[in-house]
Amino acid sequence: MTPEYNKVHNRFKLNGIHYTYEDLMEVAYSFVKEGMPYEALIGEFLLDWLDHHEVIKVNTSGSTGKPKRISINKQAMVSSAIATGNFFNLKPGDKALHCLPSNFIAGKMMLIRAVILGLEVDLVAPTLQPDFNTKTYYDFCAMIPAQLQNSLDKSSRIKTIIVGGAPVSSALRHAVQDIPSNVYETYGMTETVTHIAVKKTNNFNSEKEEGLAKASYFQTLPNVRISQDKRDCLVIEAPELLKDKIVTNDIVKCHSETEFEWLGRYDNVINSGGLKLFPETIEAKLQDKIKERYFVASTPHETLGEQLVLVLEGDSNKLNESIFADLDKLEKPKSVFAVKEFVETDSGKIQRKKTLELLDL
Repeated sequence: MTPEYNKVHNRFKLNGIHYTYEDLMEVAYSFVKEGMPYEALIGEFLLDWLDHHEVIKVNTSGSTGKPKRISINKQAMVSSAIATGNFFNLKPGDKALHCLPSNFIAGKMMLIRAVILGLEVDLVAPTLQPDFNTKTYYDFCAMIPAQLQNSLDKSSRIKTIIVGGAPVSSALRHAVQDIPSNVYETYGMTETVTHIAVKKTNNFNSEKEEGLAKASYFQTLPNVRISQDKRDCLVIEAPELLKDKIVTNDIVKCHSETEFEWLGRYDNVINSGGLKLFPETIEAKLQDKIKERYFVASTPHETLGEQLVLVLEGDSNKLNESIFADLDKLEKPKSVFAVKEFVETDSGKIQRKKTLELLDL
């Protein structure tokens, strides 16, 4: 039987203390009035969660457009928490580490998983170097790639780590092969109530798992089905999370109703001389060869329509041509530009179009 959103599991603990529904209201007020800034955000969210409204207002990240405020059904968040719990076999009394900001969906859902599944969750400041108790063994944690990169030496204290919010670099993917934690890259968005699919990154225990990883396949969570539209973009059907299907702008290759390979954003596709180029695919080939932050984009071209360019963050745009050796002929940038600083969303995602405008081309 699916629990109602206004219930608090009797095994739920926050920083080692069990709270009832009423107690949690008092904690939320205390966080808002007297807590650290990150705790105040948690308190504000909990007050919204514990009110008598069936929906909650959530901010999108704005990575592909203007950030917006949308309504999400609280019971859908409960269903998302249960799906994650079932996929990762989380049980009441398991310990979770919460190190994400709670003003976006990923941080909010870490709290809801604990409340609904009966997890014992510890809160730490959502910095790029999470400061958590290395004497405690955690069963579950969600991080962004930079947090995981900075926590590799302590990651052995966490059984399962899900990573999202930004692409996992090949360097980080290589680094996690040597840690005992089970690491999963996630796919999702605010509108889908955080992740709806995951991709195992290390510690493969079967030929099937290893095959999926090598092919870069994502596997959907329970009760989620996928398809493609005429643009080859991902269509998500998740009746327990969404009233209607969601048509994304993510170009994918579907291998079944529950497995897909992510190729890039429809918004970013470059049509150069009639050939479609996927910036994200090209960027992945360059990950180990460029130290600065960068992205692939395009500028207008009289003959080709668009020509591929590389944009670097920093003061120099001088690169050795050898770094492009693994790229196909048409994937090699025709020009390299540099900007002092990329334009970002509040959640730290690069805004490509606004950054390109800085070049004044």
